Amino acid sequence: MSTPNGGDLLVRVLRELGVDTVFGIVSVHNLPLVEAVARDLRFVPVRHEATAVSAADAYGRARGTLGCALTSTGTGAGNAAGSLIEALSAQTAVLHVTGQIDSPYLGRGRGFIHETKDQPGMLAAVSHHAATVTEAADAGRVLRTAAAAALTAPGGPASVEWPIDLQYAPQDLAAAPARPEPAPVPQADADALDRAAALISRARRPLVWAGGGARLAGAELGALLDATGAGVLTSNSGRGTLPEDDPRVLGNFANGPTGRALLAEADLLISVGTHFRSNETGDYTLPLPATHVQIDLDAAALGRVHPATAALHGEAAATLAALTARLDGAGAEEGWAARLTAARDGARAALRESIGPHAAVCDAIRAALPRRAVVARDVTIASSSWGNRLLELYDPRDNLFPRGGGIGQGLGMGIGAALADPSRPTLVMAGDGGLAVPLGELLTVAQERPRLTLVVFNDGGYGVLRNMQDAHFDRRSGVDLTTPDFAALAAAVHLPYARIGAADEAHQVLAEAVASDGPVLVEVDLAALGPMKSPFTPPVSLPGT
Repeated sequence: MSTPNGGDLLVRVLRELGVDTVFGIVSVHNLPLVEAVARDLRFVPVRHEATAVSAADAYGRARGTLGCALTSTGTGAGNAAGSLIEALSAQTAVLHVTGQIDSPYLGRGRGFIHETKDQPGMLAAVSHHAATVTEAADAGRVLRTAAAAALTAPGGPASVEWPIDLQYAPQDLAAAPARPEPAPVPQADADALDRAAALISRARRPLVWAGGGARLAGAELGALLDATGAGVLTSNSGRGTLPEDDPRVLGNFANGPTGRALLAEADLLISVGTHFRSNETGDYTLPLPATHVQIDLDAAALGRVHPATAALHGEAAATLAALTARLDGAGAEEGWAARLTAARDGARAALRESIGPHAAVCDAIRAALPRRAVVARDVTIASSSWGNRLLELYDPRDNLFPRGGGIGQGLGMGIGAALADPSRPTLVMAGDGGLAVPLGELLTVAQERPRLTLVVFNDGGYGVLRNMQDAHFDRRSGVDLTTPDFAALAAAVHLPYARIGAADEAHQVLAEAVASDGPVLVEVDLAALGPMKSPFTPPVSLPGT
């Protein structure tokens, strides 16, 4: 038996973490790592390093654990940067292991193949944690420390660069160091909890705004609602924290007319793990209740966007439970529950009316999918208008979308989620413009055959920006794009293909696609389907317009 090397060590660490699938691209500067992973785990050879990180990100989100991506050094590591920024924005746990040139040549600027200037600095700028393996005997500690950093809340991607000579170096697996203990999670101060509980106990029209930091606190949030009679708004990140068919859940409608009216009536807002992003608050113009109890694991977030009457620095589940145990008020006033239900129904009815024939596609997707199915939504007009609001989700692990707002990441996320749990279907919503970015990943789909339905909304370009230009400018620029013949494209990579060109075709086409055991490409021909009644433009301010 050959002497174990760095690849064998990486496999051991990943097994400790429960990771069975790794996404990446093979290179002369990561060959021993890929060889060991492909031999002992599952290596998915994606076609671009950005997709490796996006897929690992979604694999971790869907499983509630860590994902792993392997890239080469230099340009390869640089290609991963955009998706690392997404994982950093979403605070998701990704272990990104990238190669590096031979250690004797590091930092000498000799132009060694795949060398880049200050790769550690680049990785540190786009990662929650970044480290370099500087000697073979320290590789196990570096990997385990990086994984612990990625997994310790609030978390984020951890990048490790590993010189190729040290990857090939012998490893004593029996002498591997223990995993570091996670850092202690902050606990909200008892006096602050008492003050917050007193505010909540006096409230008669309470609302909760649940963000991504509430994802693991669904049970505790539900108990708080039971005790207070509050309703729930969510950010896009917080969707599914409570099932969206719960009548108390208004959802991701805060910045619409109905949400604004409800916030104006509320006498208390409890925010849980949300950063009040610009696109969800109308560039911070959304009026919020003056009495604000804020819960966040990030101390810097407290009061950063909206003043906090009571600021609670702590983990969401424990803090919500502690608050609920302290409540002694009468709860919401009579009629508040009915007002919440009316707001919920009104917001959905108004959006359904505004999107016209698109509502049939939304309904068909929800009807075709089982209750627990991942929906990965790229940044596209269908997602931004109704996929992020009207399409119901019931668990936070099923809610995948690029929180950093970058286009082109949805397909990679869908691949990662589909391979994380092959027992249930994954559906990807992408636009023709966004899909053009990772178009080569159709080959990954064809090769790996995940249980994935890729729904491409084809409007011949960047529809959101086209609508903005049509509304505010006298000409279009850069938004009308050549798109492929999707039927021919699917045939070229041996993928089943279907088309939706009318509202009454959506249910049958999507039901058959989702029922398939493997991948299917479904094109929604938006020109044939017909326009929305109200063209969608994003909730951003345009200076000078």
